[in-house]
Amino acid sequence: MNYDPTRHHRRSVRLPAYDYAQAGAYFVTMVTHRRQCLFGEIADGRVTLNPCGQVVEDEWLRSTQIRPGIRLDTFIIMPNHIHGIVVMGEQTTVVGAHSCAPLPYRPPRSLGSFIAGFKSAATKRINEIGGAPGHLVWQRNYFERVIRNEEELNRVRQYINDNPERWEEDRENPNNVGEPNVGAHGRAPLRHPDGWTCPTP
Repeated sequence: MNYDPTRHHRRSVRLPAYDYAQAGAYFVTMVTHRRQCLFGEIADGRVTLNPCGQVVEDEWLRSTQIRPGIRLDTFIIMPNHIHGIVVMGEQTTVVGAHSCAPLPYRPPRSLGSFIAGFKSAATKRINEIGGAPGHLVWQRNYFERVIRNEEELNRVRQYINDNPERWEEDRENPNNVGEPNVGAHGRAPLRHPDGWTCPTP
């Protein structure tokens, strides 16, 4: 396909001149490549994760162990995307492994650095269990919004918690955007666009 500058362009979703390494809470959304439902399915307003979805959940929760300065709040893994609240830069010191003296705290480089590391780790493990190394799992970009106060924080938490019950109206639901190869009962098949499927439990 030839490059068409009127169609093939990327629009930044970041706030200009905002320091994404400073302390703060962020509402983030990451979507799978071509919105394929790789992580599980929804029935009766509840998410059932398949092995690929379990990998995503494991790597998300592991983030606080391997990335100092990251705190996770409410999150949900949907069939083809993840919503989560990430709080960055709250810590000020870290205790050394062989000393009681606090070490200077080094915050993550940025929100983007955290997201890139999470995506990379999840992709590697998903490709391993799917037997398809090098295949794309995520869309290249991600979406985020700065959470500015407690009222907004509570609204975002509620939105995340309600997400499975609103799947039929979700804009990421392939049934709502005319994606091909949608399975019966309103669910997209657990098939990657390049042909491999996530193994069933």
